[in-house]
Amino acid sequence: MRSPALWVGLAILLFWIACALLGSRMTPLDPYADDLLATLAPPSMAHWFGTDQLWRDVLSRVIIGARDILIVAPLATALGSVLGTVLGLLIGYARGAADDIVSRVIEALQALPLVIVALMALAAVGTSNATVVLVIGFVFTPLIARTVRAATLNEVDLDYVAAARLRGDGALAIMFIEILPNVLPVALVEMTVRLGYAIFFVASLSFIGFGIQPPSADWGIAIAENYSLIGSYWWTVLFDAAATASLIIGVNLVADGLQGLFEL
Repeated sequence: MRSPALWVGLAILLFWIACALLGSRMTPLDPYADDLLATLAPPSMAHWFGTDQLWRDVLSRVIIGARDILIVAPLATALGSVLGTVLGLLIGYARGAADDIVSRVIEALQALPLVIVALMALAAVGTSNATVVLVIGFVFTPLIARTVRAATLNEVDLDYVAAARLRGDGALAIMFIEILPNVLPVALVEMTVRLGYAIFFVASLSFIGFGIQPPSADWGIAIAENYSLIGSYWWTVLFDAAATASLIIGVNLVADGLQGLFEL
């Protein structure tokens, strides 16, 4: 734990995790209740972050808004990481024609803008938290697979793999018992990086109506609801945008710290 960036990132990440877990216990007011006497009120002692156009306390909604994004984004990242790691191990170990074919497919998928791919998939299967998790997970799978494949290729010709073959170990045993522990640091760093992208993805999809749906207090939804007011009522957008940015920065700092820790 030598990297200050890792500690700062963990502090930011743990703060938002606490907000997601504790939810209403941390909010000063009911995030879904309206205050008819405080329509679009600026930040004050009564409402530290002001109120939005539906008279709701922005600070409370920022705190409670961490919940859905910290469920959907990590689940999507975990799904993509598991699938991508397995696929990367398989093609990296197999090499030959299988590696060439799958690698060309991955490169073709990477040529497409990921947001467009996600939008097309969500338009086809419908929008819900579960479908967002599945779509983002599958979109991330080839990206993670490519990284794990490269790490696997660096390991597959080493002596310990040859020794495992001489012992008569099967391909699956070699991949998941011998090689996986050695490529796990690379996969872990890649997963952390993808988590930052997943948070951005979820917020972006929610902003355009294809991600988390109302009545959630999700940050992307809040920005979309109040975007037209940003010129005169900046607080209705600024704090949700800052929360999203801070969470992404925290995750990226953790990724950088882990990369230095593992000396990758």
